[in-house]
Amino acid sequence: MSDRLALIVTALDVLPDDRVLEIGCGHGVAATLICDRLASGSYTAIDRSPKMIAAAERRNAAHVAAGRAEFIVATLEDADLGERRFDKVLAVRVRLFHSEPERARALAERWLAPGGSVTSVYDGPGT
Repeated sequence: MSDRLALIVTALDVLPDDRVLEIGCGHGVAATLICDRLASGSYTAIDRSPKMIAAAERRNAAHVAAGRAEFIVATLEDADLGERRFDKVLAVRVRLFHSEPERARALAERWLAPGGSVTSVYDGPGT
């Protein structure tokens, strides 16, 4: 388990009924940490890589089976989440949040529930 991701998820302060969207879920490590904190809440992840989505689904199979987590192959620009809204949006090491932060934030904010927040962390590998 990643100490770095554990610190990020702790700072996110996930509540048991939160609806959480993770952009760029990778192998699903943060997904596990988030879903373990949810009771009636939900977790949705998007990642542009089918390989990463498959790995994240395998890692979080129990959360998927419980209906608490879902994993979707999509880019931030092309994701269609319909009318869903989220209390917390998380993006870790998603290049668009580093290279074009205003654009990335605007794309993510379209899914925010009133009072929701977007958290993005872009640190280099190995930090």
